[in-house]
Amino acid sequence: MSDHALNDLDERLLQAVQEEVPLVPRPYKALADHVGASEQDVIERLSALRWGTRAVIRQISAIFDSKSLGYQSTLVAARIPAEQLDAAAAVISAHPGVSHNYRRDHAYNLWYTLAVPPDSRLGLQRTARILHQQSGALATRLLPTLKMYKIGVKLDLGGNAGAAKPEAVKHQPVEASDAEPLTEMDKDLIRALQQDLPIQTRPFDLLAAQAGISTETLLEAGTQFIRDKRMRRFSAVLRHRELGFDANAMGVWDVPPEECARFGKIAACFPAVSHCYLRPTYEDWPYSIFTMVHARTREQGNAVLHGIAEATGIARYTALYSTHEYKKARIRYFTGDIEAWEAAHAAAAEAEVLSR
Repeated sequence: MSDHALNDLDERLLQAVQEEVPLVPRPYKALADHVGASEQDVIERLSALRWGTRAVIRQISAIFDSKSLGYQSTLVAARIPAEQLDAAAAVISAHPGVSHNYRRDHAYNLWYTLAVPPDSRLGLQRTARILHQQSGALATRLLPTLKMYKIGVKLDLGGNAGAAKPEAVKHQPVEASDAEPLTEMDKDLIRALQQDLPIQTRPFDLLAAQAGISTETLLEAGTQFIRDKRMRRFSAVLRHRELGFDANAMGVWDVPPEECARFGKIAACFPAVSHCYLRPTYEDWPYSIFTMVHARTREQGNAVLHGIAEATGIARYTALYSTHEYKKARIRYFTGDIEAWEAAHAAAAEAEVLSR
């Protein structure tokens, strides 16, 4: 989808909904007041942007923090023979705890995120080993988050998408939740809030009714999840390629350990950087900090990375551009689908243990 397909109201709405969809009984009325339109106009435009022929909204729902819900997660880099890449990606994407799976232009050519629930019978490392074996990977590297400096894709639909200079605002490292353990009621509320929000006058009424609770209870729970840092925000996820953001680079940086905190704070201030993480290194992978950049062209993406290098004084980096999206979805928490996958692959897990 090209820029000219969006009218002014569309752009204002998309900018607003990726920031926040208010947790109120009539969220689209609140959005309408924010963008200066009628509630009906907002509902009609969002419906078209979500379901129409020019759909650019992937989903509207809660964005939870996996770690604060007790889930273990990691980024995984895999080196797959080129002729086996599509088949390997299909095997990996079949795991319900894989939310993102991309081909990238590097020797490590398949990159995916993997999560397992608190009561996982296999755990993260054993699950990764099974996927390594079943995908035919030549090498697999687990790259969990050690420090999070920034997270949140907020595409700039104006003319600043490829800005190669940092913003004045300072980003603090993102801290994990220290809230109390989840109750069974909490899990019911999470299951309700992670559903795609209907685009109608009182959408939370439907989610609450399906969960057998009042709308007030659901909205209060969502607000509390945000306070507790279990939920990052309730918002829309946009289809960035359909909006013209075709150059998506994972900039990886070889940063001396004593420089990581300073580097992370500076890199997080670049508006085109949506994610900035500290991750472990390996003998064949010296890059410790990852910056995800969304730009319209490779020239813009490279300019952002060059700007980060100039601002930080760190010159050893490389850009891994995504060349194919195999899977992009949100993890669905506490639904039993990952547990079902683990039960189905229990024999492979046992064989993996016996072969060690």
